[in-house]
Amino acid sequence: MPMSSNNRAARGFTEGLQDDVDWFGDLTRRRSTGPVSPHHRTLSAEMSQETLAVQAGTYEDPVTGAVGTPIFATTTFDLGSDSYSAFSDGALRDVPIYTRYGNPSQWSVQEKIASLEGAESGLITSSGMAAVASTVFALTNEGGHIISAYDVYGGTYNFLREDISGSGRDVTFIDPLDLDAIQAAIRPETQMILLETLTNPLLKIPDIEAIGELAKRSNILLVVDNTFLTPINCRPLRVGADIVVHSATKYLSGHSDVTAGVVVGSRKYLDRIWAQALRFGGSAEAMTCYLVERGMKTLALRVAQQNRSAGEISKYLNTHPAVLEVAYPTLHPETIPPFLREAPGFGGVVSFRASGGDRAALAVMKRLEIPRTATSLGGVESLVSMPTNTSHSSLTSGQKQLVGIQPGLVRLSIGIEGTTDILRDLEKALASEKEETDA
Repeated sequence: MPMSSNNRAARGFTEGLQDDVDWFGDLTRRRSTGPVSPHHRTLSAEMSQETLAVQAGTYEDPVTGAVGTPIFATTTFDLGSDSYSAFSDGALRDVPIYTRYGNPSQWSVQEKIASLEGAESGLITSSGMAAVASTVFALTNEGGHIISAYDVYGGTYNFLREDISGSGRDVTFIDPLDLDAIQAAIRPETQMILLETLTNPLLKIPDIEAIGELAKRSNILLVVDNTFLTPINCRPLRVGADIVVHSATKYLSGHSDVTAGVVVGSRKYLDRIWAQALRFGGSAEAMTCYLVERGMKTLALRVAQQNRSAGEISKYLNTHPAVLEVAYPTLHPETIPPFLREAPGFGGVVSFRASGGDRAALAVMKRLEIPRTATSLGGVESLVSMPTNTSHSSLTSGQKQLVGIQPGLVRLSIGIEGTTDILRDLEKALASEKEETDA
């Protein structure tokens, strides 16, 4: 069947984006691509993640010598010759003119996350959904087709189903673990595959490397949400992703005190996403940038502790008689794709099913003293919630069944508290539930 004019335009749009860009598996970083100023620290990609998290992107103030990046709480900047050249050359992203376009506080975060992910360029946005929405709209067009995992974050799913499907683009939802299903979903007009490195809340791991090879053969962009694993545990650009997004609200900032998102990838793609974010009103203000950058300095330390605690807690839950099943990758090593088998860990989220269904799950949550009953994840404090009435509450019962939201499912986001303290808390809460069930 011949392609329609819209489909031909969609295919041409993607091919034009990829001209002269071979980003698959290439970690060479052209440090001139920024945006950064001469006062932002740019470090060698050979540095450790621990060093990059602390040092990369820091603004070294030439006047005061401040060790930390100052908060550039200004909406506008003096116009010099560089500013006027930026207007005439269309380079508004690279010169401080107006904070919606760019600000040294933004550039600090962007350089830090680009360094950690091994990317050419980065962008901070006002939320994770601003990052996702700007990326999808910037890198697809009317008549284009997007393939997405059916178990993506609820906000992303609703955005694709409601906003993207109503914009002249088509979306096909697939099982991200089924390579044959992904291959079968590809059309001549397919422009993007959108996945997460670790699904929420059942922690399934798509084979990003194999999917990246498939996408490359078909000239399709691969966009990966790396929120759950972070660049400490996984760097998707190394194994075939073109673009990586994060909800920086979660692990990157790590203190449950700021809402933000980030996008990283090649400069060619990031310039388009930056322009789209401007039109959507997705720019991040200076205080947001300060909080994200401050949080990222301890990212490697926090994630290491969360990896350790989650691993131990998952083992404990997996043997408890009041628990039906536990979702955590190290409990099921056969499900870990080759590219992640040497990963330092798999983050701080552990999901489990209480044997007494939703009633029992709620009772266990109420007995816990350390984890707060709240949504979100990745912060220094432990949180607990039930996906059925939080992250996946908008889904129908059939949709919940499809993505594996079963009765009694609880999601724990482990913080950096003492592992032994959390284990004792869980033991007490689950023991009481078992006693009630036995009675």
